[in-house]
Amino acid sequence: MRYFETKKARIEIIPMIDIMLFLLVFFAMMTLKMIPTSGHLSKLPTSSTATAMPSPKLLVEVHEDGSLHVDGQSLPAPQLTALVKQRDAAHLAVTIAGGEHVNLQQLMGAIDAVRLGGATQIGLAARTVQP
Repeated sequence: MRYFETKKARIEIIPMIDIMLFLLVFFAMMTLKMIPTSGHLSKLPTSSTATAMPSPKLLVEVHEDGSLHVDGQSLPAPQLTALVKQRDAAHLAVTIAGGEHVNLQQLMGAIDAVRLGGATQIGLAARTVQP
């Protein structure tokens, strides 16, 4: 009788391909999220008490010559203040990143420009010290 015959087991490969493609896309997206928004500043100052912050809504880079860069464009301090005023300054999280050789006066100039725009959530970017 055909009813009692056992069927040969089959391995379904299509669902496995779907899962592998999903994992590939997932890891590719996570890797892209880990890449910083701009690669200009690769040597951030170090701090033993640095903590992780959520990704900023506005990243301001301070270069050694004192120039301020936002989204790949060089802006003077008054234009940075105007840019912050255009956005919702009360809820705008700003992170200021300066290289190892940026002096404190240049950093304070960037902080002042952002605060004049009305932003109150200001963070400084730093690397943690590796033991």
